[in-house]
Amino acid sequence: MSKLLELSAMGARETMLAQAMNSHNLANASTPGFRKDLAVYAGTSAANGLKSGVDLSPGTVLSTGNKLDVAIDDSTAGSEGYFVIEAPDGSDAYSRRGDLRLDADGFLVNGSGQFVLGDGGRIAIQPYSEIEIGGDGTISIQRLGALPNALQRVDRLRLVSLDEDQSMMKGEDGLLRVEGGEEAIPNAQIRVVSGALETSNVNPIDSLVQMIDLARKFETQVKLMQSSEENQQSLDQILRFS
Repeated sequence: MSKLLELSAMGARETMLAQAMNSHNLANASTPGFRKDLAVYAGTSAANGLKSGVDLSPGTVLSTGNKLDVAIDDSTAGSEGYFVIEAPDGSDAYSRRGDLRLDADGFLVNGSGQFVLGDGGRIAIQPYSEIEIGGDGTISIQRLGALPNALQRVDRLRLVSLDEDQSMMKGEDGLLRVEGGEEAIPNAQIRVVSGALETSNVNPIDSLVQMIDLARKFETQVKLMQSSEENQQSLDQILRFS
């Protein structure tokens, strides 16, 4: 295999991976709190290898009026804040997704059905006529049949951020984790805004433009592969008749 053919094939493969990543981002443009994947190349070209990174820039906070929708306000926290989520293996993971609801067993989950954790672990909420989520993440309810304004504290959302020397990575399950297996740290300066949601940080227009650009790159790489193969065939014919 010629060097040109090898590099073109590698570039085409990495471009396909980048396109799949971009398509995944576009599919999650309306997912609350979604953090888009980044295609990070090891060198100056796709042929040098591609790794997956994550863009932690914030989305836009929009008012919804739904009391179970919460958006993180970390403007005075000194670091980006996160909700703590129970990962499939039972460990702590992190997310900005704040479209909360109760599952069939009365546990608080996000829009993906993942358990949102409080100071006491999973948050179980009994049937209520009123619910409030305070700025510090405290969840209070007025139980069915209770006197008006008789709010009862249930738990408090765990709100965490990263230390200066920590960095975040994104798993295949879409959840964020601290690199090196460390844990994020509690941050009392993080607040939540009830009745609001943070949008995805994916810009659909940018993603569509990138999709076209990647398609063109892939087409160019395929043409280079075809050209390299044709050149090799011509060279083989010359050598055969010489």
